[in-house]
Amino acid sequence: MNSFRLYDSLLQFSLFQGLSRAELLQLTGQTKFGFLKLPEGKPVVREGEPCSQLYFLIDGRLSLTTMSDDRRYSVIEQLSAPWLLQPEAVFGAHPQYTCTVSTLTECHFITLSKDEVLRLLEDFFIIRLNLLNLLSTQSQRRGRQPWRRSPETLRQRIIRFFVDHCLYPAGPKQFRMLMTQLAQEVGDSRLDVSRVLNALQTEGLLHLRRGIIEIPSLEHLLM
Repeated sequence: MNSFRLYDSLLQFSLFQGLSRAELLQLTGQTKFGFLKLPEGKPVVREGEPCSQLYFLIDGRLSLTTMSDDRRYSVIEQLSAPWLLQPEAVFGAHPQYTCTVSTLTECHFITLSKDEVLRLLEDFFIIRLNLLNLLSTQSQRRGRQPWRRSPETLRQRIIRFFVDHCLYPAGPKQFRMLMTQLAQEVGDSRLDVSRVLNALQTEGLLHLRRGIIEIPSLEHLLM
């Protein structure tokens, strides 16, 4: 990738926003970027693997699968470029990926090793600030979750469950779980949960298959 294409690709990501042209030229000239192209259907990272580098998706679409701790249910999400894959996993007490990621189309990535990330954080104040803002925003949102007003209806509780278990609050989602498991998670009977899900299906907001709940558009479910 030539320096001009790299320059434009980096500007898609909030981590590099605010850098001057001179700083970006310095960065692209001195940083050891990796470049990765993967065909459709290939794994990128797996849940539990150490996060030793950052993946910047600059072209293509990904599938992200996150499993519950007891392995009884999972959610599959689709994400499109530009996307920075789990930057919160590169540092902290447990620097591991929390989801399994694979390609839905041919995908192109820019990668940065952890050592290069540390060097950039030391050399560029704006990158330190951008990463701090990114991680702080995630922390603040998650910190407020227990203090939100409780859903008043079963329909609202089910929708809240779906939203809270997604990494990105939009786009298509697929929950692989039994209806009895969902009923247990939202604290209601299987029969009542079934009635709500079938009503949502009648409204075209989701589709039910055996052990699978497909949501074509999470944002439409929230409207």
